[in-house]
Amino acid sequence: MFRTHTPKAAAALLTILAMALSACLLTPGRFTSSLDLRRDGTFRFVYQGEIHMLALTKLAQMGSKPKVFEPDTCYNDEAKERPCTAEELADQKQAFEERLKQSGPKDKAEAEQMKALLGGIDPSNPQAAEEMAARLRRQAGWKSVVYQGDGLFVVDYAIAGRLDHDFVFPTVERLPLANAFVQLSRRNDGTVRIDAPGYSGQSGAGNPMGMALAGMAGGMARVGKGGKDGGDLPGNPFGPFEGTFTLTTDGVIVANNTDEGPKPVAGGQQLDWTVNIRNAAPTALVRLGS
Repeated sequence: MFRTHTPKAAAALLTILAMALSACLLTPGRFTSSLDLRRDGTFRFVYQGEIHMLALTKLAQMGSKPKVFEPDTCYNDEAKERPCTAEELADQKQAFEERLKQSGPKDKAEAEQMKALLGGIDPSNPQAAEEMAARLRRQAGWKSVVYQGDGLFVVDYAIAGRLDHDFVFPTVERLPLANAFVQLSRRNDGTVRIDAPGYSGQSGAGNPMGMALAGMAGGMARVGKGGKDGGDLPGNPFGPFEGTFTLTTDGVIVANNTDEGPKPVAGGQQLDWTVNIRNAAPTALVRLGS
């Protein structure tokens, strides 16, 4: 007899990958971020640091189907590993070739879906990351975008304007699933709600990114070495996730979820959040006007 944990682990990783791509295509790494919001509606937003693009990370590599035959592990009746017989290896190889033949059309369809998610960029192309970086550099606010490899971009983003409309960061041209790190929502009563769902790894209602990160972390731990529970993956499977977010304003801070509350600074008040996988997503409500 023979059996293997490989198909089960691969299937689980593919499920995790699908969840990642549908729920949170981008995640922060190490960063500093700030928002200055004035009573007259002018604002300046800054993000400096790392951004992970999940479609270009090792997760995609782990979830990809092998194109070269790799023998399954064979076991004896006591469930202990043993060398596979020539007949077992031949059967495995035949089954692999059949699966490969049948998966051709499906793989092609999945590749096209992936390209659509990335706005026409093929993640299997070695130039895909630089193509994405070039696309970002064309957009207003992206002062510097440098690709570091393994899905990691180091960016310098700063933009200023008047908040007579909602604002979201980041937005990526032709990328339909660019999830929000920070959202500014202008209300009819003269207040602005600031939400930063991307600056938290906590799961919960209103934070799909946190739910996806928690699910992926748990799922990846369950398909660790040997397919056993207790893998050594951290809470964020895509690398370090830590930073700071600072809000300064001369408006009225109506509500916020910081521990210390607002403190006086030159030109108004300031709120500070420490961002990591454990802390809640920053949120505040600020009243503008005279």
